[in-house]
Amino acid sequence: MSFIALLLAFLAAAPPVNHGTAAPSARAQDPLIEAGFEHFYNLEYGASIAIFQQAIKAAPEDASRYNHLAEAVLFGMMYRSGALESQMVTGGNPFLRRPKMEPTSEEQRLFTSSIDKVLDLTGRTLANNPNDEDALYAEGVALGFRGTYDYLVRKAWLESLREVTVARKLHNRVSEMDPARVDARMMQGAHDYLVGSLPLVYRMIGFLAGFHGDREQGIRTLRLVAEKGVDNKVDAQILLGVIDRRERRPWEVIPVLESLHARYPRNFLVLFELSQMYADMGDKAKALAPLDTIERLKQSGARGFRMLPEERIEFARGNLLFWYEDFDPAIRMLEQATAHADALDPNSGPSAWLRLGQCYDIRGRRREALRAYAQAIAFTPASDPAREAKKYLSAPFTLAQKHEIDRTTKLQAP
Repeated sequence: MSFIALLLAFLAAAPPVNHGTAAPSARAQDPLIEAGFEHFYNLEYGASIAIFQQAIKAAPEDASRYNHLAEAVLFGMMYRSGALESQMVTGGNPFLRRPKMEPTSEEQRLFTSSIDKVLDLTGRTLANNPNDEDALYAEGVALGFRGTYDYLVRKAWLESLREVTVARKLHNRVSEMDPARVDARMMQGAHDYLVGSLPLVYRMIGFLAGFHGDREQGIRTLRLVAEKGVDNKVDAQILLGVIDRRERRPWEVIPVLESLHARYPRNFLVLFELSQMYADMGDKAKALAPLDTIERLKQSGARGFRMLPEERIEFARGNLLFWYEDFDPAIRMLEQATAHADALDPNSGPSAWLRLGQCYDIRGRRREALRAYAQAIAFTPASDPAREAKKYLSAPFTLAQKHEIDRTTKLQAP
C-alpha cells in the first residue's frame, strides 16, 4: 500500500494497520492470507477482498480473517477517494478537514459485518478466558479499524477516539502479558508519536485532556517493531517512513520506498512518492525518473499500471515542473491533465486545477487563472485545494508567494 495510508489513519485519530492473526506466525504459514496481502500492498483491493473472503470460508471461526477483509474494504475506499496521496498529509493536516467519504452499500455491509463478526468471536472467547491474548489482540485491531471508519466515513471524532483508545489499551494488555509479542506495541508507538506531535491547539481541546504522548518514544517503539515484529514489521517500516516524510527528512524515506517498490512492483503510488521525495531533496532528474518509469510501464500495459489514468501522470509532471519554476512546460502538462479532469480522483482533480491557475497567474494570464480556480472549487468544493483556490479569486498568485512557500518548507541538509 502507499505508505501515506498509515499516516492518514493516525492523523484521523486511529491506529496504523495491524494485521492481527490467530498466532504471531499464522500469516506467514498461510499462503491464502499471504496472497491476499500481496494484492493489498499492490493496491489491488478487489482481488484482496475476494481472497480474504475465500480465507474466511476456509476458517470461519478465525477472527483475524474478518479483520483482514475489513482492512481491505477500508483501504479500498481510501484509495478510491484519493486519500492515499502525499499532498493530503504534508505541511498541516488538510485531511482532517476533508468531507466524509461515502462508501457504497456493499462496502458498508462488508466492513460492518466483518467487524461485528470479529467482536462476536472475540467476545465469546474472552467470556471464557478474559486473558486470551489472541482474542484481545484481534479485538483491538477490529476496534482500531472501526474507529478509523467512524472518523473517515461518519466524521464521528469522539466516538472514533473512544474506540481507538480502547483498542490501544487492549494491545497494551497483550504486551504486558507477553513482552515478546512486539507487534502489539505498534499501536502505542503510533499513539505516542501522534499525540506528542499534535499542535498545542489540538492538545488543548477538551476531549484530548489527559492524553499524553512522546514523539521520540513513539519512534523508538516503532523502530523496535520494524526490527523485531512479525506481522507488523513491514507496516512499522512504512510508518517510520511516513514520520520521516512528515518531519521533512526525505533522505530517510527514499530507502524505504525503494525497498517497497522492489517488493510490491505494481504499487504505482510508491513511485509517485519516490518522485516527490527526490523533488523535496532538490534533485530534479531523479524526481522525474520514477514518473518516466510509470509512463513506460503504463505504455507497455504492465499489470497494475495499464489502467492508471494518463492524466494522473501528467498532473504529477506538471506539479513537479511548477516547483522547479518550469512554468510553460508545467502549463502544458497541467492543461493535458485537466482536459479530462474527470479521470482524476477527488484529491488530484482540484489540485491540478489549482496548480494550473497558479501557473497562469505567474505568467500573467489572469483570465485563464480565474477559470482554473473556479474549476478547482467546483471539482471538490470542500477540499483543501478548493479552499486555497478561493484565496486567488480576489488577488493573483505571485512568484513572490511561491518563493515564500519555498522558503518556509526548505529542507535542512541531511
